[in-house]
Amino acid sequence: MMRAAPLPITVLFGLSLALNIWCAGMPEWNWLAAAFIGWYVADFLTGITHLYMDYRTCTPGVGLDKLFHYSGSRESDEYRSIRSHVLRQISPFERVVYDFKNHHPRPDALGRRSVGVQIGSTIIFVSLPWSILLNALCVALPVPGWLVAGSIVVMIGGTLAQYFHGTLHRADNPWIVRAMRRLRLLMTPEAHALHHATLRRDFATNSGWSNPIVNAVFRLGLSRGWINEQGLVPR
Repeated sequence: MMRAAPLPITVLFGLSLALNIWCAGMPEWNWLAAAFIGWYVADFLTGITHLYMDYRTCTPGVGLDKLFHYSGSRESDEYRSIRSHVLRQISPFERVVYDFKNHHPRPDALGRRSVGVQIGSTIIFVSLPWSILLNALCVALPVPGWLVAGSIVVMIGGTLAQYFHGTLHRADNPWIVRAMRRLRLLMTPEAHALHHATLRRDFATNSGWSNPIVNAVFRLGLSRGWINEQGLVPR
């Protein structure tokens, strides 16, 4: 299940990100192009990740199907007991995979989670390692400032991807989210609803700019048999 990153991990990521910003140097005109490309790449990565997680088969035989289809109150002691027993049998990564599938029949639950919970897994598994790698490259090599800046935009877009996703499933959002939607830097709930209506298109959840390409990847994967629709639901 999604969970907030431990405070030391979050602090380490913040320090690493600050070092990368310092390494980028003074802004130049080509940073703008790098930022737009970085924002597109971040959106594309959210789409490919979302596609993979939606259709990746869950670990069979551990009770994830029972957890997924549980019909009673999810605040009950029985549900909590089943969840605790089942989740102990799978890896942290597989818990994230299950969360993606569990999101489809219960989309608004994501919007109710805190920012820390929404981005915690991303920081631990992706953002922190990526940021430290960029730190090492900047120390070892003369990396151009525009490339560092673009990489930072990808990192920020990727880190906040589940937060942005959550804003698509709630009505009350901060002004910056509403402003970014007007500028088409973030997609609208209406656009994202197309994904939930079919589960076969529009997997990107940041700006949606990359959805035409991600949709083409989905169609190719489906036609070649790389994508198995049985993976949408734990079995």
